[in-house]
Amino acid sequence: MARLADIQMQVMWNRLISVVEEQAQTLIRTAFGAATREAGDLSAGVFLPDGRMVAQAVTGTPGHVNSMAESVKHFLHEYPPQDMFPGDVFLTNDPWKGTGHLNDLTMVTPVFKGRRMVALFASTVHVVDIGGIGLSADGTQVYHEGLFIPIIRLVSKGTIDETMLKVVRANVREPVQVEGDIYGLIACNEIGGRRLLAMMDEYRLSNIEALSEHIISRSKAAMLAAVREWPKGTWSYSMTTDGYDAPVVLVGTLTVSNRGIDIDFTGSSDVVGNGINVPKSYTDAYASFGVRCVIGPHIPNNAGSLSAIRITAPEGSIVNAPHPLAVAARSTIGQMLPDVVFGCLRQARVDRVPAEGASSLWNIRLAGGQVMKGIEPAQIRGATRFNVVGFNTGGTGARPGKDGLSVTSFPSGIRNVAVEIMETLSPVVYWKKEYRPDSGGAGEHRGGLGQVMEISSGEDVPMIISATFDRIVHPARGNGGGGDGGAGRLSLKSGAKMRGFGRQPIPAGDRVVVETPGGAGIGDPKARPHALVERDVRDGLVTPAQAKALYGL
Repeated sequence: MARLADIQMQVMWNRLISVVEEQAQTLIRTAFGAATREAGDLSAGVFLPDGRMVAQAVTGTPGHVNSMAESVKHFLHEYPPQDMFPGDVFLTNDPWKGTGHLNDLTMVTPVFKGRRMVALFASTVHVVDIGGIGLSADGTQVYHEGLFIPIIRLVSKGTIDETMLKVVRANVREPVQVEGDIYGLIACNEIGGRRLLAMMDEYRLSNIEALSEHIISRSKAAMLAAVREWPKGTWSYSMTTDGYDAPVVLVGTLTVSNRGIDIDFTGSSDVVGNGINVPKSYTDAYASFGVRCVIGPHIPNNAGSLSAIRITAPEGSIVNAPHPLAVAARSTIGQMLPDVVFGCLRQARVDRVPAEGASSLWNIRLAGGQVMKGIEPAQIRGATRFNVVGFNTGGTGARPGKDGLSVTSFPSGIRNVAVEIMETLSPVVYWKKEYRPDSGGAGEHRGGLGQVMEISSGEDVPMIISATFDRIVHPARGNGGGGDGGAGRLSLKSGAKMRGFGRQPIPAGDRVVVETPGGAGIGDPKARPHALVERDVRDGLVTPAQAKALYGL
């Protein structure tokens, strides 16, 4: 029979989860940018005064949550608890102390009960613009990529730093949206603090130390127990991605022991001269998430469970890029890391691990009313100036015993932005958005499908797409006889092929065609039941030609 104390702890743990979830939902309701409001590109959580994460909101992305888990410690190093006061709010977008690139703002708010700090609430948002050349891989240093905000005290004892807000407004293309997102961060942390204090009063707690230590220690013990169910050993896996202008090799070596899991990325490519480099914080976030997808997925994600996973990478490798290298498009490489982790774990338990997928997002970043090479001032005279991003994705790899998921954001977990929202925010027209037949890798279990979109300017003027797309040359690889996923493609409706990376013009009267990659398959396609193949053909997911050539239908 469970002890009464354990039941009380569970009740308070559930209440704490509801606190941070309301924190996240407050941010969604108050955010100005579509990335947060529509796609859920955010994180929210509560921390002990020493910087350890106790609980995170279910809403959010691994890249934000798991990197934010360490970022609070950087805030405390800059502003120790004795230098924090009621009404203070702290802010940064330092890629190496936050979540990996300048477009992510991380905010930390201390919470006091009387004169004692009892917790810290932290949250992040992805803002639509932070200045510089825009969110593009074309920069060669972080200085090109926008406004760099070191860890600062944005609000001092309830008074906001108006000078800092003026600096932000003067450096971004969408000042209303960015400033609105900053106030959304302030609001969500404040709500989290209020709800925590109400909870403490209800349960007559003077602090959350005992509750937090219980949660963290139990989570760590559960994670270690889950790891011990796996075979012990060391496995390596490598994967080649397209890279900016040359292939990038990612190499991971994973060791399972009774102490937990160690991952070493020695052997991965060196840093490059463009913005696809990955700060170590972001590498840690997605590599640990890859483990958590397969081992202990139901265990709470906090300082305890994360401590069982240790990640190393040589400084100067593309997955441990030092300052001041360009990192704006760090997600393109970073979101491939779960596939590398899966490749290692598959060798230990082939029955538990999915095949490679499209993985990194295919976010469509469009801008109008701007001059660039290929777009002259006379061509955009009178055009609407805009800057928008639509979150889109391809298919996931097939899973053991199941097909992959079509047009599903994994590992990011971000929602796709609806066409109607994109057309409302900007003068663009979506002519097509549909599944891409045959893009899912063939197999006994088929990979998930990508999608195809056709987009043009509604004003019949040129516009710009800022591409950060991979899996065009090196698609997701099949497993156990399964076929590779369909390669991605970026082109113009008029027929011209476009590059996977870089700012490129879309001529007036033309359309950009975005074909996202598919996930890979598992197992011999000939072993797939004919009834399932017939269903796929009937639903338009597989063409009759592929059904005959690959599935023997």
